[in-house]
Amino acid sequence: MLKIDHISKQYRDTLAIDDLNFDVTPGVVTGFLGPNGSGKSTTMRIIMGLDRPTKGQATINGQSYHDLKAPLREVGALLDAKSVNPKRSARNHLRALAASNNIPYRRVDEVLEFVGIASVANKKVGGFSLGMSQRLGIAGALLGDPGVLLFDEPVNGLDPEGIRWIRDFFRSLAKEGRTVFVSSHLMSEMAVSADQIIVIGRGKFITSGSVDELTANATGTVLVRCESPDRLQASLSNASAIEVLNDGALSVSGLTSRDIGDAAFAAGIALHELTPQRASLEEVFMDLTADAVEYGHHTPGAAS
Repeated sequence: MLKIDHISKQYRDTLAIDDLNFDVTPGVVTGFLGPNGSGKSTTMRIIMGLDRPTKGQATINGQSYHDLKAPLREVGALLDAKSVNPKRSARNHLRALAASNNIPYRRVDEVLEFVGIASVANKKVGGFSLGMSQRLGIAGALLGDPGVLLFDEPVNGLDPEGIRWIRDFFRSLAKEGRTVFVSSHLMSEMAVSADQIIVIGRGKFITSGSVDELTANATGTVLVRCESPDRLQASLSNASAIEVLNDGALSVSGLTSRDIGDAAFAAGIALHELTPQRASLEEVFMDLTADAVEYGHHTPGAAS
């Protein structure tokens, strides 16, 4: 189990993390979401003992990383796939890690085979593609067979087959009762691979819950097909937005299906389709973090 206990991190004039407090429980895949600059990577570095918090503490099974006697047997992490000695072979890189924690060398060949890079085990990692480096990083995280695993942007550089493999891999780890904590900016991937979501922005906790919980109360749109779209638009004055789709259907925001149906009935307009469209995780995320984006953008031509 991971526990983030009211941690803050100050870098000179920048407060990177502001009283962050949450738990990551075993048995589920927990996604860690936030805009660029929100403090996700800093939080993971603090968990792994690479940065010290200004206040609070992060613990792994009740202990800080520096107090773990054999850390690779407790927690495995993939934070930066390219942070390895490029002159070492994949096998020697993992053997060096194994030796540091008294892990038998036979385990090196097991994890190389498992992640699918046994055939290039003797090649220098400096020549690896990003996808191959990601697989090597995953092998390193698994080396000590730990109960807690952290992954920062693990699908970067992976092809569709690799992404599906890692999604199934996360699921299998969680089913074994392990703690699986995954940071990613890919909303579509987190929507299908994570059981729980934690959202932060500007270093602060925003919300947490399952994908269903986060999207259940979000305002989605309603897809409408009818015989007189123009007349229906005119009758929906209370809608917050109405978009005319390529096929002539309407996408209506700010009104329920019942509101639209009542308005159509009152105007004598026959409806052919009235389908609520649930908000996606990406839409919920954008709404939740709208005020926490470090680097925003302007629409071309808009006033600055």
